[in-house]
Amino acid sequence: MQKTLDEATDPWGIKVECVEIKDVKLPQQLQRAMAAEAEASREARAKIIAAEGEMKASRALKEASLVLAEAPSALQLRYLQTLNTIAAEKNSTIIFPLPIDTMQSFMQRKL
Repeated sequence: MQKTLDEATDPWGIKVECVEIKDVKLPQQLQRAMAAEAEASREARAKIIAAEGEMKASRALKEASLVLAEAPSALQLRYLQTLNTIAAEKNSTIIFPLPIDTMQSFMQRKL
């Protein structure tokens, strides 16, 4: 742009230092294309952020499982804490998961 301006103004001895564009009219098709590109860029960033969040969550779960594996009583305490949280929400139904080995002893008696 500077080169084009210099070519036009040098014969008159004028040096253009600053140009300000006040109003630009873009065709509707170009506006739509630019909007679509911006939206695609935002969606791509959102997917990256979501993937990073999933990665952090999976790492946290892995670390939690390692801690719980070291202390089996910690799992029971976490289970009781979860039940306490559920009960505080005033739910009418609470499901108690039972260990499979406990259920197997009942199943063997029936046979």
